[in-house]
Amino acid sequence: MKKLAFIEKYLTLWIFLAMIFGILLGKYALFMPNLINKFSFGTTNIPIAIGLIVMMFPPLAKVNYSKMGEIFQDKKLLILSLVLNWIVGPLLMFTLAVIFLHTLPEYMYGVILIGLARCIAMVIVWNDLGGGSREYCAGLVAFNTIFQVFLFSLYAWIFLYFLPKVLGIESFHVHIGMVKIAESVLIYLGIPFLLGILVRSTLIHKKGSRWYEEKFASKIGYLTLIALLFTIVVMFSLKGNMIVALPFDVVKIAIPLVLYFAIMFFISFFSAKKLGGEYSKVTALAFTATGNNFELAIAVAITTWGLSSPQAFAGVIGPLIEVPALIILVNVALKLKKYFKE
Repeated sequence: MKKLAFIEKYLTLWIFLAMIFGILLGKYALFMPNLINKFSFGTTNIPIAIGLIVMMFPPLAKVNYSKMGEIFQDKKLLILSLVLNWIVGPLLMFTLAVIFLHTLPEYMYGVILIGLARCIAMVIVWNDLGGGSREYCAGLVAFNTIFQVFLFSLYAWIFLYFLPKVLGIESFHVHIGMVKIAESVLIYLGIPFLLGILVRSTLIHKKGSRWYEEKFASKIGYLTLIALLFTIVVMFSLKGNMIVALPFDVVKIAIPLVLYFAIMFFISFFSAKKLGGEYSKVTALAFTATGNNFELAIAVAITTWGLSSPQAFAGVIGPLIEVPALIILVNVALKLKKYFKE
């Protein structure tokens, strides 16, 4: 079994340390909020905007869209993947967020956003650790990426405006700028998406696919982690005055997330197994459906509600909970491997 890289293995620890460092900056370096806001253009903070685009670029540059043909060979699993990713997953996260966070609507919307952003980054890591098919996983990631570019804004409207209104949750008066969400998706998903395709095609043409995968793509993943930690430090430097309340808020947000990862994984894994999928494909499908693109969720939350908003805070809790949860589920998948015929 492939081992988790040192930085990825302790990502939860790095996130905690980034939170603490940010809080200390906000509490003792009182000039930080003014310094951060000084580099703003309208409602956009330039350093954070650059950080968010850098955060999104590596996973999109790693996507091998030529592998999409692999997933069309088994139409039953393909349909199952679509249903799990674009119906079951968003509905499950929406339901859990409403149940556990309906009295904290700002956090509720932040958690719902996480459920809408389907995984296109860390899923490669979880799939490799769990012994899933890398080619099949790459195909699913490519498929989800295309869907995400074109559907995220629509899904945001459905799950953040339409469904809450139907359920009467709009009484909380949480302002949602759908145009702003569409703009943030265009900027923070569209730009790195096009940049990723351009960089990938150009470098492969000049250097070859082997060089690209082994020398370039394998190294740029750390840019995502660095940009994520940078964003967390900046966000929490604006929250120094909330230091006492934050630990309790983390627990409140973590409950629906933990339940989501567990429920989604077992539904996905056993549904794919029942359809006759082999272990490598079942594992790839399960982790693709279970993980989330927290980079996109954080970017949309920040640009829609603000850098120091509760929605953005909820987005940051996503990777904090997802990393240890998915590591546990990797071990669960490996234990379930014995129930498959070789």
